[in-house]
Amino acid sequence: MKTYIFLFLAIISEIIATTAIKASEEFTRLWPAVIVIFGYALAFYFLSLTLRKIDLGIAYAVWSGAGIIIVTTIGAVFYKQKPDMPAIIGIGLIISGIIVINIFSRNSGH
Repeated sequence: MKTYIFLFLAIISEIIATTAIKASEEFTRLWPAVIVIFGYALAFYFLSLTLRKIDLGIAYAVWSGAGIIIVTTIGAVFYKQKPDMPAIIGIGLIISGIIVINIFSRNSGH
């Protein structure tokens, strides 16, 4: 269970950092740029902790997949960046992949 908390914290940190990139306006605004750097540092730290129990490829797939899904949603809601149908289908496939990994993979830390 602790491993999944670390993975969750890695995902949240990465989402905050990625969202702050837009707010940093190409790193011309100090505090959003600091959030980017600190957020990614935390994300990689927590991701490294998950690797004690979960294989690298599996942890990275869940981390990056969840990040894509949530950042796309944030972009749609806060920045009015609406994904088109191929993007929605692709995100649906990512969600399906994460579900398959977590239910069926023996390498996912169960």
